[in-house]
Amino acid sequence: MLASTSSSSAVDMIKARTYDVFLSFRGEDTRDGFLSHLYNDLCRKTIETFIDSEKLRRGDEISEALLTAIQGSRVSVIVFSKDYASSRWCLDELVKIMDCNKCVVPVFYGVDPSNVRKQRGSFADAFAKHEENFKHELERVKSWRSALTAAANLSGWDSQVTRPDSILVDKIVKDIMNKLNCGTSNANLEGLVGIVEHGLQCNRRP
Repeated sequence: MLASTSSSSAVDMIKARTYDVFLSFRGEDTRDGFLSHLYNDLCRKTIETFIDSEKLRRGDEISEALLTAIQGSRVSVIVFSKDYASSRWCLDELVKIMDCNKCVVPVFYGVDPSNVRKQRGSFADAFAKHEENFKHELERVKSWRSALTAAANLSGWDSQVTRPDSILVDKIVKDIMNKLNCGTSNANLEGLVGIVEHGLQCNRRP
């Protein structure tokens, strides 16, 4: 589903259904390339997937529609890209995803997992700006840092390890299908990086 309605009607529609997968991503980095391929492949596998539109990212706070979609999804896929951390909406999404304690699949697309984990490189640049812009909300900035570190410590996928994108997408979709079907086998999951799983409710409907 591509959410593109008004905020109130979007919330009503989202409340009426649950999703298998919630996609968190920086649109400018990945929407028209990798992300669209991943979304389309999930849809072909009849996996109910929530992908937001820019209309749900207006104002200073994460919208109720996005919060509802996150809470109602069984698996969240976080696509970390170069400018992911420059978006406060992405970071607020990330905090909510981690707080829900459900299944999380991080994807490191064109970024080193250690740079996400330790907020180095473009992530350091983004946080330098956040600490200036949110100098009166430093606890919020701290929660963003903590969520990034926690998510980057999880078992996930690295585009610099699994290539090309077509193979990466295929591996991610198989990983998600295993999780949704309560599968625990690592067959066909060569290339998975990290060792920590997240969320006791990974394979249960909310």
